[in-house]
Amino acid sequence: MTVKRIVIAGGGQCAAAAAATLRSRGFDGAVTIVGAERDLPYERPPLSKDYLLGKTTAAQLLIRPAPWYAEQDVRLRLGASVTSVGLGDRRLSLSDGGTVGYDLLLIASGGRPRPLPGVTDERVVYLRSRSDSEDLGRRIRAAGEIVVLGGGFIGCEVAAAARTLGARVTILEMRDTLLGAALGGAAGAVIADIHRAAGVDVRTGEPVRAVTAGPGGVHVRTERGELRCGLLLVATGMLPNTGFLAGTGLDAPGGVTVDEFCRTGVDGVFAAGDVAVAYHPDYGAHLRVEHYDNAIRQGAAAADCMVGGGGPYVEPHWFWSDMYEHNLQSVGLAHGCDQTVLRGSLGDGRFSVFYLAGGVVRAVFALNRPKDISAGRRMVEGRLRPDPRVLADESADLRELTRASRRQP
Repeated sequence: MTVKRIVIAGGGQCAAAAAATLRSRGFDGAVTIVGAERDLPYERPPLSKDYLLGKTTAAQLLIRPAPWYAEQDVRLRLGASVTSVGLGDRRLSLSDGGTVGYDLLLIASGGRPRPLPGVTDERVVYLRSRSDSEDLGRRIRAAGEIVVLGGGFIGCEVAAAARTLGARVTILEMRDTLLGAALGGAAGAVIADIHRAAGVDVRTGEPVRAVTAGPGGVHVRTERGELRCGLLLVATGMLPNTGFLAGTGLDAPGGVTVDEFCRTGVDGVFAAGDVAVAYHPDYGAHLRVEHYDNAIRQGAAAADCMVGGGGPYVEPHWFWSDMYEHNLQSVGLAHGCDQTVLRGSLGDGRFSVFYLAGGVVRAVFALNRPKDISAGRRMVEGRLRPDPRVLADESADLRELTRASRRQP
């Protein structure tokens, strides 16, 4: 089949990366981005940080300026979400009543915040879009307080921004530490201490039993009591946007399943970004990753594969976060690791943790040590086996250790 039309269902950073890659690889057919928001594709990480604080403008969020899409002949159908996918006639139905035909389809529809069941009140808010961030910033300034339900990245970043704005902040997290799922107990506890030192009331190991809203505010009942607030941010995770795929066989409960080439089980249909449950050869498992870097890289990888030039997507997963004056970075996945090696001291706010499985470095987390992440990425990508004693020795040069380490076959 001659490919003349490629449609990208989704208008975020994954879609923008895919469109740019298609053009850079020489694809000269029609490229259409269909996005539910009316905004041009923009970066989401600042929404919980600098944009929330008013330090970044809407124009600065844009991944590409408006003229680029016309110059590259990328058609934008914004403010119109995909409502259904016709696999037989290869046509998408849109919420504005229109349709778009495709030869190849990239599903890059991202996700939405996991809703709090049974609670609909204007004082219970979520953060996903630019308008959400603008509204949240106004509400924090007006209320002078916020309770954050969830101690993941969004919750922690908003808490840090709210404290910067001078608001009273409480974080409620059911796990024993903040960021526990991503970092583990020891590193997560350090993050909790950072927030406490900034004046945040961090309540970990405290599951929420009920949330109700009334004239006196929002009431949150936990295992340890009840608190009342004028503003509650729900940051308890994300659900992939797959509703428009009903009846296609593509809408698995956890997202859209693809292989290492971003291909679904349907010929001509690909998926990437937050919505994709992709097979990763290095981990031997299907994974769904919710982060900016993965969306960009996987979107580009999918586009490569769509035009016949791409290999398997084997990038190690990398994320970062900024809270107060601290920078957090991580590369790889620590799941299934049987050994951790600490470089530096947890107590001084500057350390890195290397996660090993069978002696092979599988992941690295660093707090205020970006150079350790650079070396750690090379170790993860090379499946290296460094000597743990040397790895823990701060006087040892990580670059030299990387060169001297044995590679796992």
